[in-house]
Amino acid sequence: MDQAVDFQAIPRVVAGRARGGRDAQQDEVLCLHDAQEETFLLVLADGMGGDGAGELASAGVIEAARRLWSEGVWRELPGPLFLESLCQEAHAELHRRRVGLQGGEPHSTVVALLVQGDRVSWAHVGDSRLYRFQGARLLGRTEDHSLAQLRLLRGEISERELATHPDQHKLLRGLGGADAPVVEHGCAVLRAGQSFVLCSDGVWEQLSTDELGCLSRRRDQDAALREALALAVERGGQDGDNVALIFARPARQGWIRRYGDRLRSALRRGATGGRRAVTGYNEASS
Repeated sequence: MDQAVDFQAIPRVVAGRARGGRDAQQDEVLCLHDAQEETFLLVLADGMGGDGAGELASAGVIEAARRLWSEGVWRELPGPLFLESLCQEAHAELHRRRVGLQGGEPHSTVVALLVQGDRVSWAHVGDSRLYRFQGARLLGRTEDHSLAQLRLLRGEISERELATHPDQHKLLRGLGGADAPVVEHGCAVLRAGQSFVLCSDGVWEQLSTDELGCLSRRRDQDAALREALALAVERGGQDGDNVALIFARPARQGWIRRYGDRLRSALRRGATGGRRAVTGYNEASS
């Protein structure tokens, strides 16, 4: 059971993954930030397909996302349309990677979050999840594209049974299949005090919503993420799945930050006004 964590961090975001009880790592994460335009792109993919295809698939999703980001496509399109393009391009990338592959078929889930100023957009295919919290309150989570989730919606099983139900791993949607994926979207206004969790099923099967919410809003994001991954690996045991997790608090620091920005702006205006008064005095005196 491997508890070593691959770790990433950008401003106000941390991400990591661990192999758990598996021989190979099929989960991938990507965290990108443009400070000038205050834009974040967070992507998590969980690959599958056998004979190395899972690793190939999740890496393909990340490569497609990184390519669209570097091309600046996110500047040209509304958030939901950019994320739709990301999912469809990732799907096409998996088809390209299938060529010449012996014995495996690259498939993957994806969950992605795009933050542009105070606008948040997300998209997902499969059973990797996005949770949204306002403080301690759950605002919502994505619904898995799995047979178990369908049974939950029909009232056949409870939320508590979802993680351990035999149909949980039977996905109804994914990237890399014969047909273009049907992508599910959401959007919201970003507010101070909000936190976001993106995770693979290896995490949410082991950690409750309350645990994820509590950990995601800890002051020390690095330590919280490492604790969450360690818990998921420990609870998964020798046969546990790969685990991948992203914690994000992209909003700036609430009223304190807003007050500080306004104060600095007022001081700058005052300083500029003072210089103009002195200049006028000097010109009149000369």
